[in-house]
Amino acid sequence: MRQYSRNLKLMILALVSVGSLYAINGCFEKKEAVKMNSSQVQNNTVQTTEPAGEPSQYKKATFAAGCFWGVETAFSEMPGVISTTAGYTGGTTENPTYKQVCSGTTGHAEAVEITYDPSRVSYEQLLEVFWNIHDPTTYNRQGPDVGAQYRSAIFYHTPEQLAEAKNSIEKLERSGRFEGSIVTEIKPAAKFYPAEEYHQQYLKKQGKISCHRP
Repeated sequence: MRQYSRNLKLMILALVSVGSLYAINGCFEKKEAVKMNSSQVQNNTVQTTEPAGEPSQYKKATFAAGCFWGVETAFSEMPGVISTTAGYTGGTTENPTYKQVCSGTTGHAEAVEITYDPSRVSYEQLLEVFWNIHDPTTYNRQGPDVGAQYRSAIFYHTPEQLAEAKNSIEKLERSGRFEGSIVTEIKPAAKFYPAEEYHQQYLKKQGKISCHRP
């Protein structure tokens, strides 16, 4: 377990260390990046981890931590994560588009839905990555990305996930790891809408590592 934690921390550091080299300044610049690389994205499909074991063993977890490009990349690299999907959740508009979510009128957060094998990776370990890839003390903001769609949120799927999420926040608050108070929302998992195909595994398709904070 200690070796796993050490390897996990090294992976996280590698993912976030280059964040300043690929900072995306809100929806406008992200849209421009997509426009510039649309032909490449359409012709480059990225596979996530191959399934192992019986599907009934798998569980889901959903997190919002700013731009979903970087969030998906971080979780898809974890051993035990079967698949990841970038999308929208926590809002009121049905079948929202990226443009609608960017407008800030739908109430959705850019989020990532994770399918994982609990025999290989625990929810606690997923939470550890979640806390490491973003700043949970900034309200409706991650670096240059500003808006409710970039809020920090945990969408729990089971009572056990709810308990673990609350316990994790309490431990972090006591530890003093973050200078400010944690503003992360904890909400029951709602309808999840997969984002447009060009958003899926976007950074891997572009040969990038992260768009998150350094």
